Amino acid sequence: MTRAKTAQIAQQQPALGDSLRIAIVGAGIAGLSTALALARTGFTHIDVFEAASSFGEIGAGIQVAPNMSAILDRLGVLDKVVKDSVALDGMQIRRCSTNEVLASPSFLHLRDTYTYPQMVCHRADLSKTLFDACISTGVIRIHFSSRLTDLDFENTRFCVTQGEETRWVEVDVVLAADGVKSIARARMLAATGQVDDAEDTGQAAYRVMLTREQIVASGDKELLDLLDSQIAQRWTGHGRMIIAYPIAHHNIYNISTAHPDTHFARAPTGAWTTYGSRAAMLGTYVSYCDTVQRLLALVRRDQVCEWKLRVHAPLDGWVRERVALLGDACHPTLPHLAQGAAQAVEDGAVLAAVLAKVGCKEDVGRALRVYEALRKERAEWVVDAAAHSGKQLLLSDEAALEARDQLFANSHESGRNPDQYADKEVQQRIYGHDCIEEVHTKWDELWAATL
Repeated sequence: MTRAKTAQIAQQQPALGDSLRIAIVGAGIAGLSTALALARTGFTHIDVFEAASSFGEIGAGIQVAPNMSAILDRLGVLDKVVKDSVALDGMQIRRCSTNEVLASPSFLHLRDTYTYPQMVCHRADLSKTLFDACISTGVIRIHFSSRLTDLDFENTRFCVTQGEETRWVEVDVVLAADGVKSIARARMLAATGQVDDAEDTGQAAYRVMLTREQIVASGDKELLDLLDSQIAQRWTGHGRMIIAYPIAHHNIYNISTAHPDTHFARAPTGAWTTYGSRAAMLGTYVSYCDTVQRLLALVRRDQVCEWKLRVHAPLDGWVRERVALLGDACHPTLPHLAQGAAQAVEDGAVLAAVLAKVGCKEDVGRALRVYEALRKERAEWVVDAAAHSGKQLLLSDEAALEARDQLFANSHESGRNPDQYADKEVQQRIYGHDCIEEVHTKWDELWAATL
């Protein structure tokens, strides 16, 4: 599924390719894709610092949207991602209590319009593909058990704790991909007297993965058909929502929910995840249809994980001196557009592209400001769109639900959908955007504006 790329990440070998010392904080999808983009662009001194003690194949299902695939293709890893993914033909949006299909948006047009299909895979498979590709470059070094504890913006250095040892690392640029609980963001805000507070959305989510063995053992043909299909299922109503789809070559059925937060509500700045109660999960969705009841009944007690969904108010800026934030560190989002990872991958590609245009180290800070100018408005629009979609999906008022469900019924004709994930205008704005082409077309204007 490889296409002729309209714009390579860099148009020529970077002038600082062999001299720029680049540090990336965090080895998640954001950090690894950024490291790989930099290596593919021609940079040769790339160090990634990760707090975990080793590479862990963790996580649940993740969506690989066309805009993410376009960059993974440029990075040379798309073919492997495709092998590990299920291409979705569409989605069925259902009334939660009756299982009635409210809308059946097709995704088949995405491949024709945006070159790539809508795919889903296991996060561990995507992370492993990026990790292996990074190691194979020979220019990316990954340091585990390395936790960022402080930043010195003026001198472009940061403090890392490794076990009992603490040391300062001096580089030419720091790219902080350390997630929604970012230490780098906290230090950046503190430098201007601001407090780093996550925003409580009032929502939580269960993440559950059922194995093929569990579903086959149940003898439930309807559930087995869901696992074997290319169609995602969305049940919505009563102030909550479920989305489910097959991953791992149809060997796992990934289930993700969103519902009012009750279990974390007393600790808004405390825990973010917990092993959930199976009984509480079943109680949360007791009003849902029989299909959902049979699906959730298969979940074992040790398979229930609950996440508190938090975001962060838009930041005044993502850059200070030669330090830049990316991914969830600067634009954490609700999951309702399935764009969190995709936007982080776009960030990394744009960072590689702008740094490749720099002729001397003194201009690195300017290049990072161009990155911010290119990315901030778009990423924050995606965050807002995801929040808006969540409000529509989590409606509980009966009159509002009736009006929304009529919009679902009309969506086949209009292309507009209350579920923004399936809305054709939203898809065009997200999937039709070429973030690398934008670097090349807007560089001169934005570079001049940073003087």
